[in-house]
Amino acid sequence: MWQRKQTIFLAITALCMVGMIFFPVWTAVDNQVEKMLFPLHYTIKSGDARNTIYFPYALCAMLSIAAATLAVIEIGKFENRLLQLKLGALNSLLMAGALGCAVYFATRLIKGNQLAGQYGLALWLPAVAMISNMIANRFIRKDEKLVRDADRIR
Repeated sequence: MWQRKQTIFLAITALCMVGMIFFPVWTAVDNQVEKMLFPLHYTIKSGDARNTIYFPYALCAMLSIAAATLAVIEIGKFENRLLQLKLGALNSLLMAGALGCAVYFATRLIKGNQLAGQYGLALWLPAVAMISNMIANRFIRKDEKLVRDADRIR
């Protein structure tokens, strides 16, 4: 199972989506006040005081975990390539949702705080995961075509 190329790309997809949770989407510093948006929460840190808001920012993390779980399930369905392709399409929607959610929240915070800040790694990891998922789906389709051609020859 692990010797197949699509399995490696699906593992990269799952790792990127899990890794998204631990890195910031957006950070900014304004007058000794540090503002950080993670996929799980938004934190405002001023000196020793820390204020953390989880809702609605946790939606990004939920979509990310759902996409990672689906990628792992997709790896286990290697015997049913058509189901793998359908799960890959669903996983693309979940990853696009996580990326869109992160962009929406970051943009809303930039406009609300009037701070440019810096985008973090969590904004780019879903894009890497989506590309990896597309490559995996390409290899799955290639395997399915190879099996269909072999069956037709017999």
